[in-house]
Amino acid sequence: MGFISGKGEKRTPVVLFGTEPLIRQMDDKVLEQIINTSRLPGLAGSALTMPDAHWGCGFPIGGVAAFDAGQGGVISAGGVGFDNSCGIRTLLTDLTEEKTAPKFESLADELFRRVPAGVGQESSFPFSLPEHGFGEKADLDRIEEGGCMPEARPESVSEKAKIRQQEEMGTLGSGNHYLEVQVVDKIQDPNVAKAFGLFEGQILVSLHCGSRGLGHQIGTDTMMEFVKAAPRWKIVLPDRELACAPIRSEAGQRYLGAMNATINVALANRQILSQTVRNVMGEIFPGIVLDTLYDVSHNTCKEELHRIGDRSRPLFVHRKAATRALGPGHPSLPSVYRSPGQPVFIGGSIGSGSWILAGVSQSEELSFSSASHGAGRSMSRHEALRRFSGRMVKKELLSRGIHIRSNSLRGIAEEAPGAYKDIDQVAEATEIAGLAKRVAFLRPRVCLKG
Repeated sequence: MGFISGKGEKRTPVVLFGTEPLIRQMDDKVLEQIINTSRLPGLAGSALTMPDAHWGCGFPIGGVAAFDAGQGGVISAGGVGFDNSCGIRTLLTDLTEEKTAPKFESLADELFRRVPAGVGQESSFPFSLPEHGFGEKADLDRIEEGGCMPEARPESVSEKAKIRQQEEMGTLGSGNHYLEVQVVDKIQDPNVAKAFGLFEGQILVSLHCGSRGLGHQIGTDTMMEFVKAAPRWKIVLPDRELACAPIRSEAGQRYLGAMNATINVALANRQILSQTVRNVMGEIFPGIVLDTLYDVSHNTCKEELHRIGDRSRPLFVHRKAATRALGPGHPSLPSVYRSPGQPVFIGGSIGSGSWILAGVSQSEELSFSSASHGAGRSMSRHEALRRFSGRMVKKELLSRGIHIRSNSLRGIAEEAPGAYKDIDQVAEATEIAGLAKRVAFLRPRVCLKG
């Protein structure tokens, strides 16, 4: 495993985690963006990139950085990401591939009929009215923050942002978002797999989606506000997309409160989608058990206690397209995962498969308990469209027993497996770097895309 360390204009180092092949695949903008990140006020420790890093807006995608409010630390919308709490929830079933395979095609059709997926898709769940029955009490213990971020400030969310979200609850979204029916294909760590409730041949369901238009509008509004106000705070921006505000300023607290509210909406969105999955699969497979394994968020900024040097202090950890990965014994983990560590999901592109990992204790010192969130793009969507045909990708995947459903052949081409880094290499690099350890590989059988 190799990593690159360099110096920005200040003393703060930057660290790129990854094997040599993965680091060589990173575009030049990754290093430029993480060095720019290292120049922001109040940074604690190093500015980091995960093994799946690639060019983003502000921070590189896969960028992690922590800021100390007591040392003039800042909060940045470009460091959080615009799709707040874009994350993955994985559901455990008691089904096996052998028994369910004959119904995969009909399952794909019915899920596609019932789950709105894609740009502009609307649902029947109104944003303004509370609903009941969308989940089980046991779900809450398997979701980060118990399913509700504290210190949310709904009053800080603009009316424009609320309007964008009104008809989007219970929808999947587009881009790299997906709903996937998967098979536990290989167990890497039998002891942790058992603790997670995993066994070979088991059917799982994973949802990858976020806050939809709400988060994007908040990110857009905030970035414009922070750019204009930077001179007032005497913040010199190395890149306008890194526009930021002092964490303790009114503007910083307003964004933090709006972001927390948006995370809650994303968690509610995945909860509604989970219940839709339960309904559909319960009809096709009567008596099925569908329990939440875990729900992890990407694109967040959380106040957490971390050790820097000889003392622990509260830091605001930005994880842009990275996931929290708490190790065994961490007090924030639910009791069921206190021994094995937090479930960590590295999601792949359509057809490539995904990995379940577990948090490890050493990642606390290495990466503020952070790990990779996905395979990471190896080419732009424009380049993917030039190289791949959505119709041919769909045909090739079907020949491998993978049923793809999407409203957009263009979207399938943009998300083709060849447009992403090798998922096995990313998972292996994450383990070698000491960020998380591999537990099980998941092979896809049904995939819904926007």
